[in-house]
Amino acid sequence: MEPHINKENLNRWRLLLGENSKESLNRIDGYKEADFTYSEIDDILGYLYNREYKEEQGYRVKGGQGGSQLTVPTWIRKIRTIFPKKTVEILEKQAIEKYNMTELLTDKKVLEKLEPNMTLLKNILQFKGYMKGEVVKTAKDMVRRVVEELKKTLEFQIKASVVGKRNYHRRGYIKSIKNLDYKRTIRKNLKNYDKQKKRLFLDEVYFHSNTQQQNKWNIIIAVDESGSMLDSVIYSSVMASIFHQLSSLKTNLIIFDTQVVDLTDQLEDPVDLLMSVQLGGGTHIAKALKYGKTLLENPNKTIFILVSDLEEGYPINDMYRTSKEIIDTGCRFLVLTALDFEGNGVYNQHAARTLADMGAHVAAITPDELARWIGKIITS
Repeated sequence: MEPHINKENLNRWRLLLGENSKESLNRIDGYKEADFTYSEIDDILGYLYNREYKEEQGYRVKGGQGGSQLTVPTWIRKIRTIFPKKTVEILEKQAIEKYNMTELLTDKKVLEKLEPNMTLLKNILQFKGYMKGEVVKTAKDMVRRVVEELKKTLEFQIKASVVGKRNYHRRGYIKSIKNLDYKRTIRKNLKNYDKQKKRLFLDEVYFHSNTQQQNKWNIIIAVDESGSMLDSVIYSSVMASIFHQLSSLKTNLIIFDTQVVDLTDQLEDPVDLLMSVQLGGGTHIAKALKYGKTLLENPNKTIFILVSDLEEGYPINDMYRTSKEIIDTGCRFLVLTALDFEGNGVYNQHAARTLADMGAHVAAITPDELARWIGKIITS
């Protein structure tokens, strides 16, 4: 008696193993390539993953066997129709980063079809040098959509953490239990106390007010724009833009590689700011620190944030010396080895320990944790 052949399982194996497996599978009784039910998915995946193979192995570099009928726009449309959103993001990410399908970013019509998300934002920043004309405008629009979503995520937490201390002498209008003024509410409503029922009836409830510091704090953010710091560059730029909107803060943003660029005058629009970033190149941390030191007007009311993997491209003792000078002014010196929601920094651990021993706060943290840290300092 022949064993039962599960055609569905064989079809799945055929899809998993790819086109090379069809001859072997055809030798199995009960299976025929003509019965393969995932041929469209096979073509779509082959269009991307057959790029692994070289021409000498019988494959074309572009598309592989069976994928010649597909074009990039058709491929984009089909993966969006067939696969869930998470899978689409993975396929698009691998297409750009692993298989160098830069036409996803340099063709205006194709770019418009991509899902605006953090992965796309990072790829646009990495490949924007390939873009020309109308594609740049489209890319900028896509970046703006992602940045606006990111700002919505971060803005509330930052403002809640940084806006300032409560004013217990002025009535407030933010109606939350956290700001409830119990004493004033009771005092103002005592006339409504019912002796018989032993109850206090409230005509009106009073809340404390949140006020902002009159004496501004200065936030100086120096961001390493080397390729490994891309996530941190994005979050630093968006957070600096939000800080810039707060009247209680004066914010400076510096981007650096071997040169230092002050982008403070672009903080109104984080999209223009991000599109001006040039990723890669060397790293001269000491040079950025020296420039940042010139911005110290009132060190006791300043938070200096260095965002870097601490891989200095120049003599590292110069970086240590300048860091110590900044710490000795009395300002708070925070070194972020990563600033993103993953919080996993790859950095020079010896340099991090040395700076911590000098008195710097060294951490890899998330944006909301940074907001709480700053808020705790300026409202204490």
